[in-house]
Amino acid sequence: MHKHRFLLLPLTFLLLPPMVLSQKESSATAIATTRDTAKPAPEAPPVPERWSVLNDIKSGLQPRAPMIVATDEKPEFTRELVRLQWRMADPIDVWIMRPKTQAKVPVIFYLYSYPTDPDQFRNDGWCTRVTAEGFAAVGFTSALTGERYHFRPMKQWFVSELQESLGSSVHDVQLILNYLATRSDLDVEHVGIFGMGSGATIALLAAQADPRIKTVDALDPWGDWPDWLRESPAVPANERPKYMTQDFLKLVAPVDPVIYMPYLKTPSVRLQQTLTDPVTPKAVQERIAHASRSPAEVVKYANPEDHLKAWQSTGLSGWIKQQLRVQLQEEHKENHNTALNSNSR
Repeated sequence: MHKHRFLLLPLTFLLLPPMVLSQKESSATAIATTRDTAKPAPEAPPVPERWSVLNDIKSGLQPRAPMIVATDEKPEFTRELVRLQWRMADPIDVWIMRPKTQAKVPVIFYLYSYPTDPDQFRNDGWCTRVTAEGFAAVGFTSALTGERYHFRPMKQWFVSELQESLGSSVHDVQLILNYLATRSDLDVEHVGIFGMGSGATIALLAAQADPRIKTVDALDPWGDWPDWLRESPAVPANERPKYMTQDFLKLVAPVDPVIYMPYLKTPSVRLQQTLTDPVTPKAVQERIAHASRSPAEVVKYANPEDHLKAWQSTGLSGWIKQQLRVQLQEEHKENHNTALNSNSR
């Protein structure tokens, strides 16, 4: 009996209606076709960084985990070299000098001008001075400068890529502040910036973008691009015509500090100008000074020796430290009065 049942199975299969067989063959063919033609969905194109939007630190920027490269303990301060990165092939070495104290300390950025690749951050005497009186010092090299100039054709440099040079560096300041905010030893709600030349331009633009910056001290900032690009000796004569086109000027307009200076809400701003500055012509300096909002402080020096004499009495960052101290004292007083009023109710 069992033998006949097994013999009937093939016969039953052969007697199936032709339509059933056709349906099964069609389904199998469809499955095979689907497997052969199925492809992974294409990846979305990378989002470009928006250099013209000063406070946009999300588009095209993906922070990686920080890497501590080196730590150096000195009697008066601790120096750290931290590598941060949020762009492909553009790691940023950030120097952090902190006084030897258990307290949470305010932060002062030091931004130097293109093409300087400053070595002050390695100088023990400099680090001792800037961390005195309970302040941390933070420094890094701006975009397309020094160690950050790589994988570029030689015709591309800081000025030819001015929107990127300034816009990306302004984003860097904010993202570095975000990293510093993750630390328990630094107060990033009370930040000052000292900048020179293009570094002063970055400082002014960063203050417009980030309210955590409470004080800016800008020495000989670049700006007023239509006039600066036309008149500055820093621009090679053979390149000048392409920077005077409407397309280029339109591109750099959103990173011109003179647009924002009248509207800065930064509590303390000082503009220092050396009248013999070889990069920014005197007429352009006057337009930049005119753009400074009141009550911004404007200080003019006849020559570099004059501002060096002034720094000898107050120190490079003496003015910034004083401004931050006053702001902190006023906040403490206001908080104390608020607490007293709350307790008296």
